[in-house]
Amino acid sequence: MVSLNVDPGWRQVNVALVGAATTSSRASGPPCASDPPSPANTHPGLPSHRATWLYSGPIMGGCLSKPKPVEVKVELNLLDKEKEVDLMSPNGKASPFSECRPNGSLGHCSDEDSMTMRPQRKHRDFIEASVCHVKDLENGQMREVDLGAGRALLIKEHGEFFAMGHKCPHYGAPLVKGVLSKGHVRCPWHGACFNIATGDIEDFPGLDSLPTFQVRVEKEKVIIIANKQALQTQRRSKAMSKCSAVINSSTGFSHVLIIGSGPAALVCAETLRQEGFTDRIVMCTMDKHLPYDRPKLSKSLESTAEHLQLRSSEFFQVHDIEILLEKEVVSVDVKTRTVIFRDSFKMEYRKLFIATGSRPKPLSYKGKDVGNVFHLRTPDDANGIATLASSKNAVIVGTSFIGMEVAAALTDKAHSVSVIGIEAVPFRKALGEKVGKALMKLFELNRVKFYMLNEVWEMRGHNGQLKEVVLKSGKVLRADVCVIGIGSGPATAFLKQSGVHMDSKGFIPVNKTMQTNIDGVFAGGDVVTFPLALRSNKKVNIPHWQMAHVHGRVAALSMMGKASDIKTVPYFWTAMFGKSIRYAGYGEGFDDVVIQGDLDELKFVAFYTKSEEVVAVASMNYDPIVSRVAEVFRSGKTIRKRDVETGDMSWLIDKGSQ
Repeated sequence: MVSLNVDPGWRQVNVALVGAATTSSRASGPPCASDPPSPANTHPGLPSHRATWLYSGPIMGGCLSKPKPVEVKVELNLLDKEKEVDLMSPNGKASPFSECRPNGSLGHCSDEDSMTMRPQRKHRDFIEASVCHVKDLENGQMREVDLGAGRALLIKEHGEFFAMGHKCPHYGAPLVKGVLSKGHVRCPWHGACFNIATGDIEDFPGLDSLPTFQVRVEKEKVIIIANKQALQTQRRSKAMSKCSAVINSSTGFSHVLIIGSGPAALVCAETLRQEGFTDRIVMCTMDKHLPYDRPKLSKSLESTAEHLQLRSSEFFQVHDIEILLEKEVVSVDVKTRTVIFRDSFKMEYRKLFIATGSRPKPLSYKGKDVGNVFHLRTPDDANGIATLASSKNAVIVGTSFIGMEVAAALTDKAHSVSVIGIEAVPFRKALGEKVGKALMKLFELNRVKFYMLNEVWEMRGHNGQLKEVVLKSGKVLRADVCVIGIGSGPATAFLKQSGVHMDSKGFIPVNKTMQTNIDGVFAGGDVVTFPLALRSNKKVNIPHWQMAHVHGRVAALSMMGKASDIKTVPYFWTAMFGKSIRYAGYGEGFDDVVIQGDLDELKFVAFYTKSEEVVAVASMNYDPIVSRVAEVFRSGKTIRKRDVETGDMSWLIDKGSQ
């Protein structure tokens, strides 16, 4: 007897055969948008909303029973095909929502099975390819495979095969060189994690998830069936709800008001829509540009705001996320739940998320009226620096990561690049003296001149434009453009009379759900101190791009009553002269650094220890060691100093994950 259950919401068909056990070549769960047109989706020659097919494969009645062919006739109505919206941005095109578990079982299809299914999978939008033998991959292994129309990442875990996009949607890192662990793949470059069954992004940085593809095993061959467009885009956006409220854009009320437009703000807005939030969302920002990839500013000075844009204006319109540009908040009244802007416009809110980021620390010197002196904050600043430095003399004040990245970026543009620092070695506080000296040597080999243990006394100009920088030591440097990068502080001055609690440095303490001391007011990103699970819930401030993503997601879930703890491992990176340093953990207050590798060759791993415990790791030209250590940190395991002093890294290596 055959019973048929159709769930029209998911377009899922469940066939139960009473009195006979069945084997399935498709894992359980809702079909995904990247599935090929199969008998459960469409059939040539029939209307798109109706499908009828015959199944003539064997039904196994038991381990020793002889296959008995049965014929099952199924007819059902399907929902109309969802429209796919083409959303162009540097983060790629948003592909259709996919929430599926690709088949990974080692079930076998008979010739009759393949004859029935194969014609459906030759649909012009899909490609089917045999990529390897079942024994070519062991459990815990990954392989990048070519399907002809594009490449995919094939994974084998617990005897099951999975297939998904092979490039990290963030910056395009090859995931096959990443780390496979407990159902997810961690990017080797910046630590983003993706679920191998659904392709969903589970840890940041980045906004998009990965497409997944169906896998089946036939005659000991592993076969992948993939959507051609998904193979090309290598990314997808999660499905988002629409705003159901009827709202005039001039209405002074928003159910959720977000102050800021960085990663915390953007992820908060997108997560709300992904989780089914259907009320009004308004983001307001002092910036005149839509959200952009700020870390690239100091590394790619000539990139425009359009090149760095994270989401297009069409994306925000389609998903009903309103953005108010060049809107500065001057005060917040938590009693009336009202935000007041500099132009006197007021907006009431039900929930408030504060993600205003940081402001550059000011530098005290004579000659404040001299032009061509920059704090790098916007694409316009970056473009101006690049133009003014062309074949001219550039001076960088400060050895922060931003300052040093700008110095590196200018070496192939400027006539000269000089760096002024108050310490003897750059990066000493963050990376230690040994690593700092090695990096300083790299800069010197690229024509950067250092003036360490020094400070700026005066900026001298001619006709209002910078010509010289005078140091307190008396040294005078020729300068046509100067970039100040001596650090930053939280942009929270507008909250002084609000009732939102701030510490002595202006940071906003939040709990593990990102809520402030005021009910309904949340905060995230550079402006907060939050409990870090990695450090026994010690309140810390971590102004990393990656961490801000996490804060935005946790805040959004909290607003919707879906509280989620911050369990992520801090991860950041810097890039100079085509070389990158990866860093994971929380190393503040480290008392020793264990170096493995060769600092002179810039191929090394640095383990930062506090007492006898490893609290952070940094590496250059040693991928994916930092992502591996991040996985150990994530598991809650402690890495002892003695574990890394021997130079034996075998305890970090999972067989076949590269």
